[in-house]
Amino acid sequence: MAISRIISECLDALLHPSARFDALASARHRAFIAPRLLGSLAALAAFPVYLVLRGAPSALETLAFVWLIAPILLSWFLSRTGRYESAHVLSSLSLASLIMVIAALTGGIESFAAIWLVLVPLEAALSASRRVVAFAAGLALGCATVLIIAGQLGWLPAPSSGELSHGAAMALSVAAATLYAAGLAFGSESLTRTSDTLLSVEEERYRLLALHMSDVISRHARNGDVRFISPAVEALIGQPAQRLLGQGLFDRVHVADRPAFLKALSDAGRGEAGSVEFRVRRDVPRDDRGRPTACEFIWLEMRCRPFEPGVAGAAGDHEVVAVMRDVTDRKLQEHALEDARAEASRADAAKARFLATMSHELRTPLNAVIGFSDMILHEDDLMLAPERRKEYAQLINDSGQHLLSVVNGILDMSKMESGNFEIVPEPFAPRPALLNCCNLLALKARENGIDLVTRAPENLPEIVGDPRAFKQILLNLVSNAIKFTERGGAVSVEAVVEGVRLVLRVSDTGVGIAAEDLKRIGDPFFQAGKTYQRRHEGTGLGLSIVKSLVGLHGGDIEVKSEVDRGTTVTVSLPLAQPMPSNVTTLAPAQPSEPKLQDYQVKKSA
Repeated sequence: MAISRIISECLDALLHPSARFDALASARHRAFIAPRLLGSLAALAAFPVYLVLRGAPSALETLAFVWLIAPILLSWFLSRTGRYESAHVLSSLSLASLIMVIAALTGGIESFAAIWLVLVPLEAALSASRRVVAFAAGLALGCATVLIIAGQLGWLPAPSSGELSHGAAMALSVAAATLYAAGLAFGSESLTRTSDTLLSVEEERYRLLALHMSDVISRHARNGDVRFISPAVEALIGQPAQRLLGQGLFDRVHVADRPAFLKALSDAGRGEAGSVEFRVRRDVPRDDRGRPTACEFIWLEMRCRPFEPGVAGAAGDHEVVAVMRDVTDRKLQEHALEDARAEASRADAAKARFLATMSHELRTPLNAVIGFSDMILHEDDLMLAPERRKEYAQLINDSGQHLLSVVNGILDMSKMESGNFEIVPEPFAPRPALLNCCNLLALKARENGIDLVTRAPENLPEIVGDPRAFKQILLNLVSNAIKFTERGGAVSVEAVVEGVRLVLRVSDTGVGIAAEDLKRIGDPFFQAGKTYQRRHEGTGLGLSIVKSLVGLHGGDIEVKSEVDRGTTVTVSLPLAQPMPSNVTTLAPAQPSEPKLQDYQVKKSA
């Protein structure tokens, strides 16, 4: 074991640096150097013994022993230059030259040495180079041809008579050639086994990468056909890799993303590396029969580039290698960021509308309060009549009431959004409350030339809720309907029982709401249309307050509208349903007469 280790270390020291870090190349260099170096050294070491036993060698024997120096020189050449093919070419020339000289001196083509010409291409086969094998085969045939021609023309010297007969020499030559051929065969088998071992290690390494790497590696034609795809795709898409070959992957790409997918592959096939993001259909968990129970689309990022020149199997510049990875989470984050930006933009726009609206809603009544109160303060100078002072006082009171309604609306909305709005649920009859609200607004409807129709059956059952909040809902809805209905129009208020719910419908024949604004109705401070186009006062809190109060009671609200055709608001409240968990309730207090300002109409858009 120690001797073999020493020999192995010596061979490693003789390897050229270009072969030391390549396992297959180093094995080939060892297979070339070891037998030549060890065989030549052993033969030279036995030369003194041969001299003792045989005496003075003949010219032919001397030539054979001199030739033993050639393998040592070839080993030195390979160790210094690392030119493996060139070393095999020189070895073939050396062997063929020795055979030619011995054959020429011992009978030409009929010599016992001529059979060794067969070993010249066999030895060259260890080079694993077609060029070296072809050269060696041509060299052997050329030598045989020269021997035949020279023998026929009588150019060769007569063979010297030796102690061994021609038959014995031929037998020894065949035996030696057989042993040499066996050595070449064992060397070839050793190199093949080493190559297979290294290939197996490489395959295991790449199989490990392919099976455990989350990214998917694929090979495509420029038309998108999949030639190869790594097994990691099954965990990504939910389909075996075999089903995605050909057009299998392309068929799962989202229709809208297919042009970009094909363009990226086509550009990569022309030598332009790039990347593309596309959606692909993924199958999710399967049933007992192995069929997918559902599917969804995920986002993949594909980086593709052409095969490098010289890569085995690459068909010119038409083959593309791609690496795909799941970027669904990143795309969701990008979409969420875009939605947040859009929401921030909408919030900025809502703030601008709110400031524009509030500047109008607050400044107009304040100007009236300041202006008319100033006139009353200077009534002696202006010599105001008593009835004029009463009119101004009424205007100041109306402006104050309007300011109060605006402030109350803002405070109520703030409490509802913070979850601190308190309601007192108790059983009450909805019909009297509905008629009371309609009676409060009947005068306003008549002044605007609008017919206010109320439909409420006398047998409406009691419901559980906050009576004040119920009235506020009705006042806001009916007031809005009257506000946005032109003179000569009609507003109807209807209450019916459907199942276990009380349904309130407030319909008008007013201006209606555009489709793009309808989905935002109920947002705080939102008013349909543009601020500078407003023809009606209000802060945009009416429907928002209604929506919040209905939600606190566990109900639903639905708005249907058509421009210039009117609007219908439907509110559905449970007759006897527990309050939501986020509602703060108080124990019923002693009944008291509500203040007039509690039922003041909330100005809204």
